[in-house]
Amino acid sequence: MKRLLVLLVLVLLVSGALFAQIKSGSAAWVSAKKADIKSSTGFFASTRGSLTLGAEVAVLQVNGKWAEVRSTANASLNGWIAVSNLSARRIVASGTTASATEVALAAKGFNQEVENAYKASGELNYADVDKTEAITVSRDDLYKFVTEGRLNTGE
Repeated sequence: MKRLLVLLVLVLLVSGALFAQIKSGSAAWVSAKKADIKSSTGFFASTRGSLTLGAEVAVLQVNGKWAEVRSTANASLNGWIAVSNLSARRIVASGTTASATEVALAAKGFNQEVENAYKASGELNYADVDKTEAITVSRDDLYKFVTEGRLNTGE
């Protein structure tokens, strides 16, 4: 009986994960603090605009790691967005004491409590992580680095 119950729970979990995927013709929500809408698939495609955490989009089509979307708040804003910046579940950032960053991390399965547990272990150097996150590189410099190094441009 226990095996049957465990099997049933696993089937429900797997089916829930399958139904939570980004699909053509469905709604999705931005799960990143800021997500750029591109003119085509690819990291270096021109940017048409950007959306912020929790913004709803209509998914027009999915092509690998990219989804063509249209903003529900501004129908003239459409283009391609990385699927990793979308959630099939509604993200509600209002009415909470969590920061936008914490909400974005939680939507991706990582929250402040988990980070605090890692910090408490003393095994990770968060000062270096913070220093690394503070580094900014211009789009032109990044493109030059990628092309001169003959790296994949994400197209």
